[in-house]
Amino acid sequence: MAATLTLATQEDAPRILTMMEAAHSERQRRTSAEHRASALAPLLQGTALGEVYLIGPKLAPIGYIVLTHGYSLEFGGPDARIDEFYLRNSVRGRGVSAEIVQAIAEHLAKIGSRALHMEVADDDTYGQQTYGKRGFCARASRMMTRELFR
Repeated sequence: MAATLTLATQEDAPRILTMMEAAHSERQRRTSAEHRASALAPLLQGTALGEVYLIGPKLAPIGYIVLTHGYSLEFGGPDARIDEFYLRNSVRGRGVSAEIVQAIAEHLAKIGSRALHMEVADDDTYGQQTYGKRGFCARASRMMTRELFR
């Protein structure tokens, strides 16, 4: 399957927000519509902090992926993180996610990123195997987060 990636713009916000609501609900994240909209807006306005890609046809996407950008001394330069990745249930298990992650990794390498990071749940053995085959390695550390404000 050749899934396409299209850089999302402000006009894509309604489609992305609908999928974000589904993604957050699946993952039991309690975010309001206002929270999702305000978090998404800067990424659709062209900030250097990250971007959103629609997966599949622009007018009827099958998912989205959000990349954020940073810098790593450990990896020696710019790095990126998959912050959110969502595919509609109807297309899961067909190799689309592995294909998308591979395309993203190749794109990032071409523009000088040194590493691509993603979180995979401890109990997601399918994800661990799938992304392990694509060159991702489990790290010995556990990510910890401190929310600074809500």
